[in-house]
Amino acid sequence: MTWYKGNIHTHTTESDGDEEPIKVTKWYKDHGYDFLVLTDHNHRTMLNYQEDNSSLDIPLMIPGEEVTVQLEGGDIPVHINGIGIERVVEPIDASDVVSTIQANVDAIRQAGGIASINHPNYKWAINHHHMIQVSGATLIEIFNGSPSTNNYGSKTKPSTEEIWDKILSSGKIIFGAATDDSHHYHDFHRSKANPGRGWICVQANSLTQEDIMNSLRKGNFYSSTGVELDNLKITESSIEINICEEGTSEFTTVFTGTDGRKLFDTDSFSPVYKIPNSEKYVRATIYSSSGAKAWAQPIFIG
Repeated sequence: MTWYKGNIHTHTTESDGDEEPIKVTKWYKDHGYDFLVLTDHNHRTMLNYQEDNSSLDIPLMIPGEEVTVQLEGGDIPVHINGIGIERVVEPIDASDVVSTIQANVDAIRQAGGIASINHPNYKWAINHHHMIQVSGATLIEIFNGSPSTNNYGSKTKPSTEEIWDKILSSGKIIFGAATDDSHHYHDFHRSKANPGRGWICVQANSLTQEDIMNSLRKGNFYSSTGVELDNLKITESSIEINICEEGTSEFTTVFTGTDGRKLFDTDSFSPVYKIPNSEKYVRATIYSSSGAKAWAQPIFIG
């Protein structure tokens, strides 16, 4: 099994990005990405080398689309990525948030794709009460690199990571993704939606669409904004992590359980945690002193 780095939320000039698809793919290849999903709004961006890119210096391309519905005139954006879809998925407006999420998740799955719930805190559109009622979504964004997505919540609204814990605590199985949601490839500034801010590292048998998709469905990946892991082993009895050293950065790993409760933390570069039977799930977050983070996927107990 090998680790492969990829981004699963990417825009081009085929929707509201400011760079053409081929140049977007080259940016990601030049910056060490192994695979890429172009997710233009309500458009399946297919390039003429999509089926055979072995001779080209580009990442593995997995077809995708950001299925986009604007409820109540755009005040409630419901955006869901279809990853690995076999055809364009037409967006469905089912009037209310839960019904709209469910209808589009179902449509994505019928098109052969994996459904990822995008930026739940963008305009505070999607909360854990909605998601607990939805079935079939594989992923939810816990970090989105766009500056308008409110990853960290507010005084009255939970962060996307807290939303994730609330969903997991309800008994729902869903995995947490970090993404770019990249739109701007020329002007790099914190106010822009630039590439390179959030990604996933997938452990798969090979760099093929089938193997990457299979690993995503199983949660065989970690998400990151800069922390790299050399090894991640999750079993029913323990979580074992090896963190890659980076200059003088120090790291703290926090193990989280039911209701987002902190179970244990350590400053070790090779943290190990024995999983108690008292929790519904356990997951790990690795914090770097540089400000970067990584999230391991949860292990579900019982």
